[in-house]
Amino acid sequence: MAVRAIRIMGDPVLHAPAAPVEEITEDIRSLVADMFDTMDAAPGVGLAAPQVGVPLRIFTYSYEDDEGLPWRGVIINPDLWMLPTVPGEPDPDEESEGCLSFPGERFPLRRSDRVRVTGHDLDGRSVSLEVDGWRARILQHEFDHLDGVLYIDRLDDGEWKTVQKIARKRGWGRPGSSWMPGVDDLDA
Repeated sequence: MAVRAIRIMGDPVLHAPAAPVEEITEDIRSLVADMFDTMDAAPGVGLAAPQVGVPLRIFTYSYEDDEGLPWRGVIINPDLWMLPTVPGEPDPDEESEGCLSFPGERFPLRRSDRVRVTGHDLDGRSVSLEVDGWRARILQHEFDHLDGVLYIDRLDDGEWKTVQKIARKRGWGRPGSSWMPGVDDLDA
């Protein structure tokens, strides 16, 4: 198990649909273990395989609720269903999210409040999750990564201009950009 470099906006693997996992092999199990290590080291609440440079339909998630109860797992080859998103401006305090592939920044984004995700776990068993609130946001965010979509791609024009300004300033937005959790100081 190891921490892997996280790809940053502009790396081609982040902007293309990921391929389905054909078979759960020891290589897949090792990848998932590395993804958990990387997600925890970052720290993050979710991580998709493309974010560590692997174009496969896998994501991990980890979140502790207000009562301290852990919610952690992996979904392989997920499908997502969601309630329609309520129209209107997102609340910057309640609906802002960040991304390990655009680290250190948060932007408000309206998402569906309830989703169902199905797929498989590492043992090939069917998984079905029906969640709402922050958990629904996490699953939508990670599922987007598998389709080559970053949350910043969903922002309105004003926020998108801010994203572009930040990316230029930090030298992001080109192939090969990455950072190593626990090693790279992104505030430097």
